[in-house]
Amino acid sequence: MPRMLLKDASPEVYKGIIRTVVVIQDGPLDRAVQELVKLRASQLNGCAYCVDIHSRDARGHGEREERLHHLAVWRESPLYTDAERAALAYTEAVTRREPVTDEMWEALREHYPDDRAAGDLVGLVAMINALNLFGVPLHYHEMIEG
Repeated sequence: MPRMLLKDASPEVYKGIIRTVVVIQDGPLDRAVQELVKLRASQLNGCAYCVDIHSRDARGHGEREERLHHLAVWRESPLYTDAERAALAYTEAVTRREPVTDEMWEALREHYPDDRAAGDLVGLVAMINALNLFGVPLHYHEMIEG
């Protein structure tokens, strides 16, 4: 069993985060990009539970297995669009707490010129990192069913 389930221990906090995620999910940001971002951040943060959930979600939304397998090496893989690459570069920088350079931001805005889509991407990266920061120390990986 995990150390604590946030949804039980602090339901208002959990519901607030999930409400934000649902708003983003229903917004203009491409669903494939959303799933790739959540999965890549979860990989970098070492959140096995979130990797499990988001890889399943991605498959459920039609993501190809080979793109999921290549995600760890997306920079070297030919399987991603320029827009996905811009989103993944941003995701990695934020998740690793590295600077988001002007060049990186310009590439992101080139592919996501709509303020709402870009804002949703920024929010999604923040939300998945927050969820990972709950999942790892609370041992959510213990909920993975084989």
